[in-house]
Amino acid sequence: MERKRILLAGATGTIGTATANALVKKGYNTVCLVRPGRNANVLRRDLQDVDVREVDVTDPKSLKTDGLRGDVFDAVISCLASRTGVPSDAWAIDHDANLNLLEAAQETHVRHFVLLSAICVQKPKLGFQEAKLAFEEKLQAAPLTYSIVRPTAFFKSLSGQLNRLKAGKPFLLFGDGYLTACKPISDEDLAQYLVGCLCDEALHNKILPIGGPGPALSPRQQGEALFEALALQPKFRGVSPRGLDFIVMLLNGLRWLHPSVRDKAELVRIGRYYATESMLVWDPATASYNADATPEFGSDTLSSFYHKLAAGEQQVELGNHKMF
Repeated sequence: MERKRILLAGATGTIGTATANALVKKGYNTVCLVRPGRNANVLRRDLQDVDVREVDVTDPKSLKTDGLRGDVFDAVISCLASRTGVPSDAWAIDHDANLNLLEAAQETHVRHFVLLSAICVQKPKLGFQEAKLAFEEKLQAAPLTYSIVRPTAFFKSLSGQLNRLKAGKPFLLFGDGYLTACKPISDEDLAQYLVGCLCDEALHNKILPIGGPGPALSPRQQGEALFEALALQPKFRGVSPRGLDFIVMLLNGLRWLHPSVRDKAELVRIGRYYATESMLVWDPATASYNADATPEFGSDTLSSFYHKLAAGEQQVELGNHKMF
């Protein structure tokens, strides 16, 4: 039986790389689309069983000539995501680049499109959420099978205070540390879920919120787990989310000085959103987040990840995910 041929976009991100690994392990014939540069060579070195193609996904011509190359694919998995989340970046990648990919897929008669989205789009207040939702709507209207995966928080995004604690500083909390909660999911478990969408018909033509193994964790519990992994005495400091509101107001007042100030204000708004909104399924009927209604998948826990970080067995590059 001929192996299914899968096109994976966004393969050099942490989740994209994990997904490429999962595809290879499942025996899929995998083609990875990546931005030109050093990361492409790293992926070629680490995953010798995949075809790595450097392509500009924002350019429909490059996508077709450098990416698809006239080949036939059974399915597309998109792990594309903007690096910053500011509106210009989000619309260029989360919407436009994904739309380019969808249109190219339709032209080559791809039957299934698996999209990595985000659970936060269920309660949109930010530009990048609107961009993601706009593409989700186009994908649902397209004449092919879709699976829209909306994961909760990632281990990576909950590791930003590691160096603070190592330096003897307190773990910063918004409010009392119980304002929000999430069911964190590892890159590897999420990758397995994404790849599982290819063959599980129960995951077809659906929007799929997904978290890691429960229970839901508050920021205070996350901090306690990180202190425990580092064998340090817990030490917390509360910060009011209203401070972020003041910064946004200040930056909005200065945005006429330089366009980049608008982007800085948006980054602060993004920070405030994650400080005050849970990454769990939102129940419109009760106007509240519902941990019990948030599906769970996988076996990796945030606590085990923190222990690996503390032991030097795991590395994490935070980049734009770092808030503190």
